[in-house]
Amino acid sequence: MKSVKPGRGPSAMSAWGSVVAALFGVFWIVAALQMGAPWIFPAFGVLFIISAAAGAVYHYKNATGKNRRSAFDITDEDEEPDPLNERFGSEADDNADPGDYGGAPPSGGYCPYCGAPAGEDYEYCRRCGKKL
Repeated sequence: MKSVKPGRGPSAMSAWGSVVAALFGVFWIVAALQMGAPWIFPAFGVLFIISAAAGAVYHYKNATGKNRRSAFDITDEDEEPDPLNERFGSEADDNADPGDYGGAPPSGGYCPYCGAPAGEDYEYCRRCGKKL
């Protein structure tokens, strides 16, 4: 199964964006307290800071992960496991037959990487996406 994950650049930018959102929350609280606004207005600032801190931690972890390579990483499960499959399991892929692509095997043979049937005019494998 293929997974599309954010790479280092987008994750790092999102981490910095979360830091800016946290600073906005601080300024919001200070402004609300100086104006003598009701308690609900400073509470919004606290919510900004909490959500920004959670986002900063998540995106920093993504940006510093060992397998992040590009703007968007399209990875196979044997290269890097999908975190959602690690957490929740993958029932859909367990029942699938990896060689079942419908019809007889094409005259082009099979992919040398994953064994999926490949046509003569195929430049990339339909299953693993590697160049044939």
